[in-house]
Amino acid sequence: MSRKETTGQAMTRSLVAHGIDTVFGIPGAHMYDFNDALYGAGDKIRFIHTRHEQGAGYMAYGYAKSTGRIGAYTVVPGPGVLNSGAALCTAYGANAPVLCVTGNIMSHLIGQGRGQLHELPDQLATMRGITKTAERIDHQSETGPVMAEVIGKMLSGRQGPGAVEAPWDVFGRSGPEIDLPVGVRAPHPAVNPDEIAAAAALISGARNPMIMVGGGAADAGPEIAALAELLQAPVTSHRSGKGIVADDHPNYLNFVAAYEYWKKVDVLIGIGSRLELQFMRWKWLPKGLKIIRIDIDPTEMVRLKPDVGIVSDAKDGTQALIDALAGSGRADRRREFAELNEEARSRFSAVQPQLAYLDAIREALPRDGFFVEEICQMGFTARFAFPVYGPRQYVTCGYQDNLGFGFNTALGVKIANPDKAVISVSGDGGFLFGVQELATSAQHKINVVAIVFNNSAYGNVLRDQKQTYQGRYLGSDLTNPDFVALGESFGIRSFRVTSPGELRSVLEKALSLDGPVLIEVPIEKGSEASPWPFIHPAPHAE
Repeated sequence: MSRKETTGQAMTRSLVAHGIDTVFGIPGAHMYDFNDALYGAGDKIRFIHTRHEQGAGYMAYGYAKSTGRIGAYTVVPGPGVLNSGAALCTAYGANAPVLCVTGNIMSHLIGQGRGQLHELPDQLATMRGITKTAERIDHQSETGPVMAEVIGKMLSGRQGPGAVEAPWDVFGRSGPEIDLPVGVRAPHPAVNPDEIAAAAALISGARNPMIMVGGGAADAGPEIAALAELLQAPVTSHRSGKGIVADDHPNYLNFVAAYEYWKKVDVLIGIGSRLELQFMRWKWLPKGLKIIRIDIDPTEMVRLKPDVGIVSDAKDGTQALIDALAGSGRADRRREFAELNEEARSRFSAVQPQLAYLDAIREALPRDGFFVEEICQMGFTARFAFPVYGPRQYVTCGYQDNLGFGFNTALGVKIANPDKAVISVSGDGGFLFGVQELATSAQHKINVVAIVFNNSAYGNVLRDQKQTYQGRYLGSDLTNPDFVALGESFGIRSFRVTSPGELRSVLEKALSLDGPVLIEVPIEKGSEASPWPFIHPAPHAE
């Protein structure tokens, strides 16, 4: 006679079969049978309970974004799903495989509008609006196929978040324990040789090609570096592409330097990138520019139509391009790139005090450490002024720019990379969005070093209201706690530093401690130089 298991147990067994070893979340009534199944999994799944559902979602996001593996979390339906919705939006915008497991009201009441506990009108439709895929398990026998379908879709092509819900009564329903299917990544599209030949022809006639990489190229760094060396072309990136080709590679151009080179670019090669810089921020195209795109998502070729579109995995497409261009040696231009980088650095070194503090962090952070940005003056400046040496090591929120994502995301990064240093950089405004997760970091011994730059303001809003709205300040001035006392009240080692040199020495100490650390850096309100002229430069005159 076959053994029986509940839907919750089958879901948990499916998570394990898909290589998921950690679930973040908060237990609740609708989820009890699933929560109990997680308990029953023993050491196969680690459960990290958080103090807010958004924290659970962001931790799963940090886990996924820093590894490329699935980050999973569980929350109650309705308010729990909505509380975590910002994190799902971030995962969607940054193409991260985040899996939300949630419940629903009793099966026979769904859609009745009776006002049941945590009822949300058409929750599945709500989740489908902020994920790549979302499905419901209506019966225990559907568990394996639904889990495999959702996970397979999340991992295939352009990756993204997914969600699975089950009604309250279904989680505890028993059925035979059967073999569970495992969702697999769809095969990468075969590289079209005609597209490669057309791209190679364009590149062969180019005098000044440029390569732009995004998060979709995270696993293609060696191939992209080889292509850049072959073409003696510069490689640049904005946020998610940072570190795919290391900042100290001789062909890498900081994007401030790349904007100067852009004046003479005749062929742009976009790899796994939306080309946000060139088409949304720089707002100026060189005359006669030709565009080649390598992207696994065919809809990208419609959204921004290139001269040659190669629908393929970044690694496969780039390697095919290298093979087609083999033997086409070019004059060494590395000195030119170095000079452009040096000139750019001399210009943006005026963005103070941010640059001095970021330099201190970079000196203290090991080369393979993780830096998690935030929507703050330090985070914005880091996008062009913080060198990164490996893919996924600079963790960003992509185009959502969610204020308050950073610290919670960093906790997920550390859980996924326990042997690596993880530094979170926040402003006072963003940090207080998720400050309750200091309790999570203390309870679960998540050794993130959180740096809070306290300027007692929503700094960007304050600057805009001062400059554009003649000082008509509304809601940008903040009253804050004593962050050191606050950190210590959670049992976390906390420090206050007032200079870049002091920050570097305290950081070196903090990274050697076996525990989470909070560092407050007071900054005079409104004193930071604006990083925006370098992120949104004025258009060139033609």
